[in-house]
Amino acid sequence: MTTIDIMLPYYGDVGLMQDAVRSVQAQEEQGWRLTVVDDTAEPSVPGWFDALGDDRVRYFRNERNLGVTGNFSRCLELAEYELMAMLGADDLLLPNYVGTVLAAYREHPGCGMVQPSVEVIDEHGDPVKGLADEVKKRLYRPKVTGRRLMGGEELATSLLRGNWLYFPAMAWRTEAIKAVGFRPELRTTQDLALELELIERGEQMVLDSTVAFRYRRHLESVSSKMALDGDRFTEERALFLSMAERMRAKGWKRAARAASGHSASRLHALTLLPTAMRGGQRDVARALAKHAFGNS
Repeated sequence: MTTIDIMLPYYGDVGLMQDAVRSVQAQEEQGWRLTVVDDTAEPSVPGWFDALGDDRVRYFRNERNLGVTGNFSRCLELAEYELMAMLGADDLLLPNYVGTVLAAYREHPGCGMVQPSVEVIDEHGDPVKGLADEVKKRLYRPKVTGRRLMGGEELATSLLRGNWLYFPAMAWRTEAIKAVGFRPELRTTQDLALELELIERGEQMVLDSTVAFRYRRHLESVSSKMALDGDRFTEERALFLSMAERMRAKGWKRAARAASGHSASRLHALTLLPTAMRGGQRDVARALAKHAFGNS
C-alpha cells in the first residue's frame, strides 16, 4: 500500500498548528504518516505532542531556527515514503485528502505531482472569495472535471501565465522533489521555481477537481506580509526572465512567451501600486511599477 509522508514545517500560531495536526488525524484513509518539524521555541509544544500518544505522528524540534527554506529542506530530508506533502502550519486537510491523493496517484502511478482542489478560508476558518483566488480559479487554472494529467510545455505555459497552484495542498513523488530540492536564495518564488524545474525534467502533474484541502489566507501569513515587498517582485522578475531563456532553449516557444509576458505577476504588482503610494513607500512603488510596466 502506498503511504504518504505528510510533512509539517511548523512556525507560528500554536492553536492553528494543533488544528492542522488534528485535520491529519481525522483522515478517512489511513495511508499516511505525519512528521512535524518545529522551528520555534514555544515551551508548550513538545509536551502537547507527547500527550497525543499517536505513533503515526513524529515530532522533531530544531536545535536552532532554520527559517522557512531551511525548515522545508529539513522536512525533505526526513521524508521516506513514496509520496509526500508539505502541509502549511495554518492550513487544514479535509478528511478526504489522503484518499483523493492516493486515488489520483494509483490512476497515474509515477506522476511527479498531484494537485487537488482547495477551499480558501480566512483566519477564522470561514470560506472567502478574494480577488487573487478568484482570478486563479476563473482565468488561469485549467478547467477540469474529475482528473487530468498535464505536463511538458502545456503545463509550463499555463503556470508561467499565472501560478494557479496551491503549494501546501500538493502531493509530490518524494524521489522527484528530493532530486530538485529548495533553493536557499529564493524567498517568494520557491514554489514556482520548483514546479517549473520538475516540469523541465519531464515530471507530470495530476490535477484533481475534488476539493480536499482548506487553504488559509489571513493578514498574519508569511505571504501576506511579503505582498508589499519590492524585493518580492525583483525576485519574480528575475525568475521569469531566467525561465524565458530556459524555455527558448528547450524549444518551448509558447512557454517562453508566457514567461516574458508574466501577465498575472504584472497585474498583481499593479494592484498593489496604489497601496504602496498611499503609504509613502517610494522604493516599493518604484519596484512595483518597474515590474508592472517593464519591457520584459
